[in-house]
Amino acid sequence: MGSWPGGIGAITLFVEDLETAKQFYQEVFGLPVTFEDDASAVFKFGDTLVNLLRTTAAQELIEPAAVASREAGARLQFTLEVDDVDAMCAELATRGVKLLNGPMDRPWGIRTASFKDPGGHIWEIAQ
Repeated sequence: MGSWPGGIGAITLFVEDLETAKQFYQEVFGLPVTFEDDASAVFKFGDTLVNLLRTTAAQELIEPAAVASREAGARLQFTLEVDDVDAMCAELATRGVKLLNGPMDRPWGIRTASFKDPGGHIWEIAQ
C-alpha cells in the first residue's frame, strides 16, 4: 500500500440554501469565493478547499448513499486554530454568529468555542 497524502485537498459540505451559506462564509470567515457555479461555491482555508454544494447536486455525487438533512444531527466538527478564542468570539458576535458553546477551558488543556453554519455543520475555534 502506498503512503497517504500529506493533507486534505477538498471537503464538500452539502447545503440546502447555497446563497445563504455562501454569504455566511464570506462574512463570518472573511473569505472570497474561489470558484462558483449554479450548484456550488468554493472557499480556500489554507491549503484545503471547502466546497459548498447544493443538496440537490450532492445526491448524484454520493449515490446510492443518501444525503442527510441538517436536522438529522451533527456528525462532524471542523476546528480552526486561533490566537485568542475570546477575542474571536467577540468578533464572531459582530458578524451575527450565535455560539453553541464556549468560550470554555476544556479538560484536555485548550480553550474552545463552537458555532453552526447555515447548513448545520459545526465549526470550533480553539487556542
